Amino acid sequence: MGTEIVWFRRDLRVRDHPALHEAASGDGSVVPLFVVDPAITGGRGASRPRARFLAASLHELDGALRERGGRLVVRHGDPGEVLPALAREVGADVVRWTADASPFGRARDARVSDALEAAGVAASEHPGQYVVDPAAPRTGSGGTYGVFSPFHRSWEGQERRPIHDAPRALRVPRVGGEGLPAARDLAPRDLPDVPEPFAEGGEEAGLRAARSWLDGPLADYADRHDALAVPGARPAGGTSGLSPHLRWGTISSRWLEARARRLDGEGPAAFVRQLAWRDFYAHVYLHHPEDRHREHQERYRSLAWEEDDEALDAWRAGRTGYPLVDAGMRQLAATGWMHNRARLVVGSFLTKDLHLDWRAGERHFHRLLLDGEPAQNDGNWQWVTSVGVDPKPYFQRMFNPIRQQQRFDPDGRYVRRWVPELRRVPDDLLAEPWRMDEDQQRAAGCRIGTDYPAPIVDHAEEREHAAARYRAAAA
Repeated sequence: MGTEIVWFRRDLRVRDHPALHEAASGDGSVVPLFVVDPAITGGRGASRPRARFLAASLHELDGALRERGGRLVVRHGDPGEVLPALAREVGADVVRWTADASPFGRARDARVSDALEAAGVAASEHPGQYVVDPAAPRTGSGGTYGVFSPFHRSWEGQERRPIHDAPRALRVPRVGGEGLPAARDLAPRDLPDVPEPFAEGGEEAGLRAARSWLDGPLADYADRHDALAVPGARPAGGTSGLSPHLRWGTISSRWLEARARRLDGEGPAAFVRQLAWRDFYAHVYLHHPEDRHREHQERYRSLAWEEDDEALDAWRAGRTGYPLVDAGMRQLAATGWMHNRARLVVGSFLTKDLHLDWRAGERHFHRLLLDGEPAQNDGNWQWVTSVGVDPKPYFQRMFNPIRQQQRFDPDGRYVRRWVPELRRVPDDLLAEPWRMDEDQQRAAGCRIGTDYPAPIVDHAEEREHAAARYRAAAA
């Protein structure tokens, strides 16, 4: 009977947790561990909204472990030093964790593995973050994928791992630890926060949200996934809104896929396809870690980005004069989340209307998003900028914010929720409020240029400018 350490990171649950299941299946003791790593809490990836979600999830995880006879041990420091020291302290002969696909995570885990090996302790990686192992899908010649459709076909054919129940009981040795961290301990206080968090952390909250989704709105997902607002009180519009829980592993993507596949219809099938997109971006990141800092497509690494701090500030603040762009940016600032259709529109606007570097947008998103993780955030930003994988001609991803609003928020419910200055603007003018004459502005209680800004650019003109920039880079 030995002792094993289970190192929790972005897998903050007890249900369907392969590393925890394996450790708890033996006759030995289990030490559940979370390491407060200053390289994360004070580094580039620090985020106050995510810190709040993380703190709540850790407190709930600790409660779930205590119900099973254990508790969450918390240590602060470099995992490469903390884990070997704890292994010596408790006499552990193996440390288990869920595999990571990010460049930072893989470099950290390699360093920790080396440190454990030097201490005579085995390191064991397990699946659990994605539906399938991101490394598993391969082309016929053994290569990796850069286009989603063939990846998806290979992904569909991969063998699925079993889904595990939560352990009924844990045997945990007496071991000292530090108190569970509060949100203020997990991110610098000078970073921006959000006043109305989109989702609460924890496995139970994730399961409630997932079951509510699976039992109802999922059926209409194929038809409604782009709807920015739908009748009822769903803040996620026509989407699941489960991305924060998938990011932190408070629900299992493998379990979610299996539950969705039990249901018939186009909605569940379309949703499973989105889970495949999540795995696709992890697959790309795993094999192209350099995408963290540069464009995947070499031909667009010479794109001439402009510098305009005033325009960037207007975009961040939701004061561009384009209602859908501003609604999306204000939703992000208020809740730490944004509807995916709005993400596409605001991303296109930053890079193809304002001609600003996609990395500036990625950094802003990463500070605020509850679901912010590099593989998904970078992958989506490069996709909408037309510089990433799954390439299509740049002009197919130049979103007209007026038409997008008219199509996906036809009754203005989304825009009026986040841009209250425009609540009384007539439907036929809501996407272009600058077209209101003086009488209409007076009736709407919204003076363009005073209560709400005039457009900071002309979309038609900037579209032509963007096309010229992309043609020049490609040439």
